[in-house]
Amino acid sequence: MTGLDVAFAAVGMLAAASGLLAVTTRHVVHAALWLVVCLGSVAGCYLVLGAEFVALVQLLVYVGAIVVLVLFALMLTRAPIGPNREVSTSRLHRALAAVLGAAVTALLGAALLPLAGPARPRVETPSDRLAGQVFGTWVWPFELLSLLLLVALVGALAVSRMVAPEPETPVVAADEPQDAAVDAGERA
Repeated sequence: MTGLDVAFAAVGMLAAASGLLAVTTRHVVHAALWLVVCLGSVAGCYLVLGAEFVALVQLLVYVGAIVVLVLFALMLTRAPIGPNREVSTSRLHRALAAVLGAAVTALLGAALLPLAGPARPRVETPSDRLAGQVFGTWVWPFELLSLLLLVALVGALAVSRMVAPEPETPVVAADEPQDAAVDAGERA
């Protein structure tokens, strides 16, 4: 086992732990911050694997854009920051989720353990070829995603600026005294 294997395992465990904390915490802001740690750890995994360009794109696009968008949406919509008991799940659902998580872990372990063996030679991928794929082939999905995120941010801003309609009050003319308005209402 090499130092790169140990670094990859450590960063991968950090990504898995922070991802688990991101989906199990009851505080929405804490979940967003754990998501930052998880996505940063995934970028670290890419960095250990030698894909520096993908790690940089991971940091810029996901950590720098999407998480900031989530935090802005939370601030603009004045979402409840504390735990929300209305959307909490029962103990049975949590137990079922734990069993399904353990089953997925066992399945992945059974599929990936046979692949563990002697170290394989590292294949060098030039950054220009990878950039050509990302910004050539996949440029339109990235642009559509950025447009979708912009619409979501504008929608969050619009929702945060909405004012509840006030109940209608009787209109009294400014030149009419209050008693005359009451008398007029009684005569009608």
